Amino acid sequence: MRKEYDFSRAVKNPYAKRLLKQVRLRLEPSTVDYFRRLAAETGIPFQALINLFLRQCAAEERKPSVKWA
Repeated sequence: MRKEYDFSRAVKNPYAKRLLKQVRLRLEPSTVDYFRRLAAETGIPFQALINLFLRQCAAEERKPSVKWA
């Protein structure tokens, strides 16, 4: 490795805005099992499937129907 590097001509990563943000979610085991089974069927990683589903919900501005006891 060099002692010093010249970054004067460096270019920002054009894909930096597209990077994923890591978050911690607490999901029920049955929910994770469902997406793991779906991942096995489709060959898509289960975390990617969860992301795709949530992205679709956000694009459609879907809201959950929740009834509190």
